[in-house]
Amino acid sequence: MRHHRISFLSILVTVPFGSITTLSPWDDMRTKHSWNTVPSMWEILGSPPAGTTIDLCVALEPQRENALTEVLYEVSDPTHPRYGAHLSREQVAEIVAPGPDTLEIVHSWLGHHNVPAESVSVTHGGSSLTLTGVPISQANNLLGASYQLYRHVETNETIIRTIGYSLPATLYAHVQTVAPTTCFATPHRWWRAPLKHSGRVAGRKAKVESEEPTTVLSDRDVSDETTPSFLRWQYRTWGYTPTSASQNSLGIVGFNEQYPSPWDLGAFMDKYKFGVYATFTIVEVNGGRYDANNPHFEANLDVQYAEAIAYPTPHTFYSTGRGPRGTDNPYLSWLNYILKQENIPQTISVSYGNEEKDYPRDEAIYACRLFGQLGLRGVSVLFASGDFGVGSGDCKAKDGSVLFGPIFPATCPFVTSVGGTTGGGSLPEVAASLSGGGFSNLFGRPNYQQQAVSSYLQNLGGQYQGMYNPSGRGFPDIAAQALKFPIFLNGKMLFVSGTSGSTPVVAAIISLLNDYLISQGRSPLGFLNPWLYGGGLSGLNDITSGSNPGCNTDGFRTMVGWDPVTGLGTPDFERLLESLPVIPKPTG
Repeated sequence: MRHHRISFLSILVTVPFGSITTLSPWDDMRTKHSWNTVPSMWEILGSPPAGTTIDLCVALEPQRENALTEVLYEVSDPTHPRYGAHLSREQVAEIVAPGPDTLEIVHSWLGHHNVPAESVSVTHGGSSLTLTGVPISQANNLLGASYQLYRHVETNETIIRTIGYSLPATLYAHVQTVAPTTCFATPHRWWRAPLKHSGRVAGRKAKVESEEPTTVLSDRDVSDETTPSFLRWQYRTWGYTPTSASQNSLGIVGFNEQYPSPWDLGAFMDKYKFGVYATFTIVEVNGGRYDANNPHFEANLDVQYAEAIAYPTPHTFYSTGRGPRGTDNPYLSWLNYILKQENIPQTISVSYGNEEKDYPRDEAIYACRLFGQLGLRGVSVLFASGDFGVGSGDCKAKDGSVLFGPIFPATCPFVTSVGGTTGGGSLPEVAASLSGGGFSNLFGRPNYQQQAVSSYLQNLGGQYQGMYNPSGRGFPDIAAQALKFPIFLNGKMLFVSGTSGSTPVVAAIISLLNDYLISQGRSPLGFLNPWLYGGGLSGLNDITSGSNPGCNTDGFRTMVGWDPVTGLGTPDFERLLESLPVIPKPTG
């Protein structure tokens, strides 16, 4: 890190004796994060227009450094006495609150730079500060930065970012990260291009849409579509009808101005003979819009399949933007919004992500901690693992070596990552070759998966040594069907593949489990992984065939037990019901 120090001797040489002043502690700036070059796929357009302002999030270190992780595992581990005792918004705020010294020094720093007190607001019980309407020139001074306007060469999206920023040395122990600064990542949707019907997949028995949801597969159709009836049959949810719709709900997070259509949802439900009127609630977050007349594959896929499995559970779609100035990190924008709410859906499905290498480490860790706060509040968060196997392209580093490309936020240890499968019916379910999976370069392996991942690595041996981080958090955690989902878009049927389909399917199944628990007066599951890697394992179908090629390699292969292709396996709803832990009734 570069240290900008001015020695006292140099001051004596260059400054008249009578004008010597004491150096401010705010002048000792140290690099917090920087890129050597402009990130790939972005080009610099120049300085933002005069008068441009930006909103900054200053994330503060908590007074109790490990409290969030400790309490999260206590309330999420079925073997712990506190299991199921989820926290309120106010209780979480107490756990993540910074100490008084942190608040004092940060406010002194802001005062030194003449940041108006009225532009500073507190979020998450004081764990972060939002600085509203900061002029670019002032942001540059605060952070030793050089904010510029950048354009994505493929999407033409423009953002304001800096390729480096610094903080005074005295702030280093008090500030986790500042955003937006050096994060150029934009949420990538995980789906494969829509297809026209192209016949059966070779060697795969047809999956047939039946007249009734409880009817088993037959050979009267040559379709290989992953239909709602097939999914309900494959994962054995067809015998369950939700009864806690007034207390249980499912949330779907959308980005990039991708919207679901209520008319397409109606056509989808009619096509598959549900005989019901399904709907969803739209919540616009941080400048996100909603245009029902301009639907997108991703949003329709998420909503149509979540509704197909979990109806009549209420669904909320969060259309998340980059803020009024188009500068914010969308993940942080949604997290900042949702954590302020008193009531949050018990299950959240997100079908977006980016390669970890696109994220500054500190910003990714901060976002992951916010996902952990959702777990503390009893929310199950599921993320798609990606659609490019172990990585897209040749994955070559600057030195010519090959490095696999793990996907964030799926690699966050406080979320449940969902991979992809295919097959099923009368044939074994196998890994879908597109299923994203591997090992994180940002997050270490959590305790809940130590045994499962260690066993896999022992069997893997030295294959791909140096291409992945063997001590990193392994992903995915679970999987589901990922190929050829029929959806409706603008009234027409198309077929879409990807873990974007797997994720809402698994989320809907988790929502059904929560529905059952709530109907029994029990707490929802919350953060799933400690249970899944323990007692929940008996409710999963182990996938032992297939691999996830990428980076010009064959990728990882499936094995008995956990693997970085399909995780622990696919859900069996009836067995998961039987394996549910005894969760205490909510208190208070």
